[in-house]
Amino acid sequence: MTKMRKITAFVPTDLLEVAQDYTGAGVTETLRIALEKLAHQRFYDRMREMRGKMKFDISLDELRKDREFDERGNVIDRG
Repeated sequence: MTKMRKITAFVPTDLLEVAQDYTGAGVTETLRIALEKLAHQRFYDRMREMRGKMKFDISLDELRKDREFDERGNVIDRG
């Protein structure tokens, strides 16, 4: 289980209400979702900074060899 930490925070009521309306969840779950999104955004920002700076020895077609795709290009899950 993930280590948890209890916090007390002051947040704008209207902002929390909008966020809870969006998630359909309680305060704790809404805040967890928001924090996860921030963590993911940081990762995506770092990946964007690296764009074009790495060379790969394998082509996209080679990576796709072991997968099947439907008519729209989506991976067909056979698992």
